[in-house]
Amino acid sequence: MSEHIFALIDCNSFYCSCERVFQPALNNKPVVVLSNNDGCAIARTPEAKALGIKMGTPEFMIRKDKTMRQTHIFSSNYTLYGDMSQRVQDVVREFAPECEVYSIDELFVKLEKYKLIGVVEHARAMREAVLKWTGIPTGVGIGPTKTLAKIANHLAKNTPDCGGVFSLMEEGTRNLILDEFPIEEMWGIGKASTAKLNAMGIHTAGQLRDMPARQARQYGTVVAERTILELRGISCIPLEEIPPVRKGTAVTRSFGKPVTSLDELKQAISTHAARGAEKMRHHGVIAGRIRVFMHTNKYRNTPQFYGVECGSLRPYTNDTRQIIREAMRLTEIVFRGGIEYGKCGIILEDLLPASEKPQDLFSDDMPHSPNLMKALDSINKRHGRNTLQMAGMGLNKKWKQRSERRSPCYTTRIDDVPIVRAI
Repeated sequence: MSEHIFALIDCNSFYCSCERVFQPALNNKPVVVLSNNDGCAIARTPEAKALGIKMGTPEFMIRKDKTMRQTHIFSSNYTLYGDMSQRVQDVVREFAPECEVYSIDELFVKLEKYKLIGVVEHARAMREAVLKWTGIPTGVGIGPTKTLAKIANHLAKNTPDCGGVFSLMEEGTRNLILDEFPIEEMWGIGKASTAKLNAMGIHTAGQLRDMPARQARQYGTVVAERTILELRGISCIPLEEIPPVRKGTAVTRSFGKPVTSLDELKQAISTHAARGAEKMRHHGVIAGRIRVFMHTNKYRNTPQFYGVECGSLRPYTNDTRQIIREAMRLTEIVFRGGIEYGKCGIILEDLLPASEKPQDLFSDDMPHSPNLMKALDSINKRHGRNTLQMAGMGLNKKWKQRSERRSPCYTTRIDDVPIVRAI
């Protein structure tokens, strides 16, 4: 048996499952969660997929189609999903402390310590605990490398009789599976790579595994060679228990209606800048550069425009006030009158850990900034986002994106906590 045992635990139809936890009457019924601004489907239950709803299907098509009309549709509620994700992570860490949060609904873990009690049995106990304690169904894939664990996870969710856990630790089973597994379903193999490999006569993971390493380097990059070694059971992608420092962070939103005025654009950009600053403080980083952009809706028959401007943040900062100030300067530069804007956003770049803030002799220091921002975040966390906000963010945000079907924030807002009544 390999010295490494990776497992990938993946939440099934995660956003939809979060909605079902608090509305159990939706179990076994088609459910869809929409993208920002209630645009298109970004999460679907198996029942919704069976109706022909694909990823990216527009909301109006679901609503008007006779077959799809029975679907229960929700606006995205990232506050709820983020909190439920944290609860899943907390349960998983009880069973596997060595853990990497790969995405909001996926975690890689190491299970070598549980060989004696049985890795598959331990994975089943972990999966059952997540379901019991959070209500979220999951699938668990096990393998000697992260790539193989990812493939095993795909099989765990698509093999009914495996009980939600599938292992590729046994070499014989692994070879049989890889010889039939299509490369387009593999982790890290996109459409362009699939087309190149298909042209070379490679259609399955087994064929890719048997590809000479030198040929793989000629075909693509070191990534291709690494994938081949992972398919052979040689671990090349370690577990990242400490997330790497972000290189940038963005906050972008479509408008609920076309925006033409500079004042409304400033409100939106200020709101996005404040959210970006909050995200940076959460991750303990500061930014040295900000980019502001705005553009029209390409689907509307109106004059088209895309504008972007970049500015420096000196000193490096995550202070909401400083970031909004520079964002407003850039907004005035980019703005063009007579344009119907459909979307805007900010991108914070050149991020560094706050502890590594460069010293700047020519910029005004703000010694009280950390404590002030800590107080701001504490109040908004306790009483709800934007309870305390900058005046420039506006109060009557007519431009705000649509979210007509958003469910309550059951786990993070006291007014939304479900009420149970005994009859």
